[in-house]
Formats: sequence, structure tokens, C-alpha cells
Amino acid sequence: MCGRYASSRRPEDLAEEFDVADVRIPAPLEADYNVAPTKEVYAVVERPPSRESEEPPERQLRVVTWGLVPSWAKDPSIGNRMINARMETVAEKPAYKRAFAKRRCLLPADGYFEWYPTQELTAKGKPRKQPFFIRPRDHGVLAMAGLYEIWRDPTRSDDDPARFRWTCTVITTDAEDDLGHIHDRMPLMVERERWSAWLDPRQPQDHLLELLVPAAPGALEAYPVSTLVSNVRNNGPELLEPLPLDEGGGA
Repeated sequence: MCGRYASSRRPEDLAEEFDVADVRIPAPLEADYNVAPTKEVYAVVERPPSRESEEPPERQLRVVTWGLVPSWAKDPSIGNRMINARMETVAEKPAYKRAFAKRRCLLPADGYFEWYPTQELTAKGKPRKQPFFIRPRDHGVLAMAGLYEIWRDPTRSDDDPARFRWTCTVITTDAEDDLGHIHDRMPLMVERERWSAWLDPRQPQDHLLELLVPAAPGALEAYPVSTLVSNVRNNGPELLEPLPLDEGGGA
């Protein structure tokens, strides 16, 4: 799964990186080195100007909440469990299939965290888990494949600007060999030349899964980091600092 990641880039830098035409952000998010479910994150989406318009979709940068709430949900708390969508079932699962068909997004990240169970035991007799940070080897932006939904809050009036809740989920797949020893799942990446096809809501659904491929072997690097990241209240660039090799848990 993907349960934590880092996102420190400024919205203007993301807009340039992803060729965004419209930045729809009320206020910039603070750099977040410990992004956890239910937090607000940046998402790149493509939206048609209106239902009646024949103009092509416009690429936007939005702020969404991590944890997808399906449009049909009666209780938004369901989003707390919808942080990942498995590639193997994303096209058929009721919670995701509508979004997969029309509401796909890119979730920019510096990298993501996974926890590796070591041979060392905790005081409770369970394996101590060593966190690793996984990022592009070239330190570029990681474009994670995601879905987004727009949930209408029935408790709010029609003129309330907060009546629509934008939420997202990260699509995951089997981890490549280099990373599979840390965790058996990883977020799916979208290669730059496929960004437009993935985001386009007019894209035929039959070809969508073909756009998603695991990261090329060797494209990502993983290194051990401080267990401070295990507490979501800790946040700062020090969470991405590599541990000395003799402290890394022997993964």
C-alpha cells in the first residue's frame, strides 16, 4: 500500500512541471514531509469547461483530501479507508469504477514511505519496523496515478462553497523486484509521455490500464530514514535524511 508520502514542491513549480493551465488553489499548502490520509494534497486533473461546451478539457491544479469518498456515499468517513485502489480491481470495484472511467488524476510527490519488518523485536515481541523513503533516483517529481471524486454534502446549502468535497486515492500495484523486499505493493507511476492520455476524461476506458506501468527497474531508490516519520505529528525535511548504513535495519 501507499500510506505516507512527502510533497514539498510549491504550486507554481508544479504548475510549470505539469503544464497546468489553471491553478485553482485557495491558498498554497505548506510543504509536507509526512503526508498522511485525510490530509489535503495537490492533484493535477483535467476538467471540461462545462457539460455543454465543446472545448477540450483544461488541466488544473487542485487541492483535494486524501481518502476517496464515492459520489454515492452517505457518510464521508468512508474516505478514511479509501486511500489506495488496487490496479487489479480498480476498473470494476464499485467505489472506484466511476472515477476510473472519468476522473483520473496525478498526485505529485517527492517520494513515499514504506516500513520493512526487521529481525529485531520490540518490547511486545513484534518485529521492529524500519521506515524507508523511496524516491526517483534523479530526484525529480513522482507522478503517482490517482483517482478523484466530488462528493456533495447534503447537509450544506446550495450556496455554500464548501458543499462539494474533492477527495482522492492512490492506485497501487505489485512492487518491482528492487523494492518488493521492503513492501509487496507500491504506488503506480505515470510516465511523462502518458500524462495527457491518463488525465483526459475522454480517453476510452479499454486502453486506460495500458497507460499504467510499474516504475522502470532502477528508476527509484530506497534508503532507511528515522522512525520519527512513524508519528504523523512529526514533519520536516529531516524525515527524508538517510540514516547511516549501520542504523538502517539491514533491508
